[in-house]
Amino acid sequence: MALFQPEDYKHIVTTGSDNYQIMTRPNSHIPETSMKVKIAALLRGFARRCPACGGGRVFAGYISPEEECSSCNIPLSQYRSDDVPAYFTVFIVGHLCVPGVLILERMVSPAIWVQAAIWLPLTLILTLYLLPRIKGTVLALLWVLRIKG
Repeated sequence: MALFQPEDYKHIVTTGSDNYQIMTRPNSHIPETSMKVKIAALLRGFARRCPACGGGRVFAGYISPEEECSSCNIPLSQYRSDDVPAYFTVFIVGHLCVPGVLILERMVSPAIWVQAAIWLPLTLILTLYLLPRIKGTVLALLWVLRIKG
């Protein structure tokens, strides 16, 4: 038995005073996009390019989004990623650096200043490198899912 039945996706939408239209899936007025297009958009976001065309830049500065794409004019400022990129960046950098600290401590047990000299710059560099790329990817994900706000 299928997990979802077609009748689970029927929605009644008013199109006038007494006219009703049944849509067979939510947001059926939005055209379906293939998985290739979605993945390409996410990769463009990671490269800090427009998720729609790949031509324009997503950010005006380090992480402040452009108002709209300079190539295809889609309004990029409507897609708000808020704090999600920072959470993902902390998650990724933490999962890369903390095991390294623990493994180095267990195997070599260097002085604390050596640990600090290695891991503090590495953490800072990884964070500064990943934050705009993750924010671009989140913005592209919001564009793919058509979530504005």
